[in-house]
Amino acid sequence: MKGIHVYSEIDPLKKVLLHRPGRELLHLTPDKLHELLFDDIPFLRIAQEEHDAFASILRENGVEVIYLEDLMAEVFSLHPELERPFLYQWMEEGNVRTKRWQDKVYDYLTANFRGKALVEKTMEGIALREMGGASSYSLQDMIAPADDLVVAPMPNLYFTRDPFASVGNGILLNRMHYLTRRRETIYADYIFTYHPDFRGLVPRYYSRDQHASIEGGDVLNLTEDTLAIGISERTSPDAIEVVARTLFNDPDARIRTILAFSIPSARAYMHLDTVFTQIDVDKYTVHPGIIGPLTVFEITQSRRDPRELFIKRIDDRLEKILERYTHVDGVRLIPCGGEDMIAAAREQWNDGSNTLCISPGKIVVYQRNETTNDLLRKAGMTVLEMPSAELSRGRGGPRCMSMPLFRSKE
Repeated sequence: MKGIHVYSEIDPLKKVLLHRPGRELLHLTPDKLHELLFDDIPFLRIAQEEHDAFASILRENGVEVIYLEDLMAEVFSLHPELERPFLYQWMEEGNVRTKRWQDKVYDYLTANFRGKALVEKTMEGIALREMGGASSYSLQDMIAPADDLVVAPMPNLYFTRDPFASVGNGILLNRMHYLTRRRETIYADYIFTYHPDFRGLVPRYYSRDQHASIEGGDVLNLTEDTLAIGISERTSPDAIEVVARTLFNDPDARIRTILAFSIPSARAYMHLDTVFTQIDVDKYTVHPGIIGPLTVFEITQSRRDPRELFIKRIDDRLEKILERYTHVDGVRLIPCGGEDMIAAAREQWNDGSNTLCISPGKIVVYQRNETTNDLLRKAGMTVLEMPSAELSRGRGGPRCMSMPLFRSKE
């Protein structure tokens, strides 16, 4: 299975991209949590065991699991000439700007790491003490503490849903909202440009160099021709308009309608997929806070001028909107935590409505959300529970931790 093929949130999942949490989590410290978008520090060994359990569940259900770090290592193996420009770009984007320090970091990396280890080291970050401590290069170097970070880690990388988004046979290569996450997309840029499984096969409907932010957690493939995108803290209306124009002007793209969902700019509503996810043809998990009137904007191509967009505001209940655009009668919304408001608040915080659908009616969920999981079983779902005591500290569920590359009914 080469290229990208994702036209649905629920078609049988055949191939998925993950990133196994690595030593980047060891560079999380209490004073850096806010900057690095974490609320707590996961225990790495247990987080890795939980992530391995997630991958095992997927494999046991017929899904090919590939890893971001492996794909990038394969790019270096096939194209060793890319290693140097990649590292200098990575340093530039990591705020290592002086030529003297760039050369010092480059020499340190290439002398001590090769292949996959080199890729993982770029994800982990570098502390000054690893490179021999302070130097006489500058006054800043002389006063820097030994544990100062020369290059910051990327601890959010295990949420592979966000740096890019699979849409049909193409991708959105995203510009992340927060500066600390923007370097994450560099790996996808190289992989989709140079890896033989994707090179020349994957059109890009958005670029990481665009001015406006968009993240993959806000992008849901509702049908072959309808895309849902959240207007959220992390995805701007400007970005959605760029995506719409690009898709509508590509005759090979099937998307002809984009629904822009206006959701609150709050931690609990971080992305659209923390608000609702599709789990069956007619069923969705939802954040209880959005059950009721909702504002959505329908975006289509202008009939008068194909270069322009036609935007129409829709105020209706979520289930009615989903019925109309997915052409399914009797859509059912299953609220996280049900009628128990305490359970709803607790389990929404732990991503009870952020599920990964493997096939219609079969979903991966966090084990800890017992109230929600019981409701899903009663609704006829096959619920596959994964351990999540440590992974959940990063504020993202099974959908956040996975990027489908191939879904197919065949």
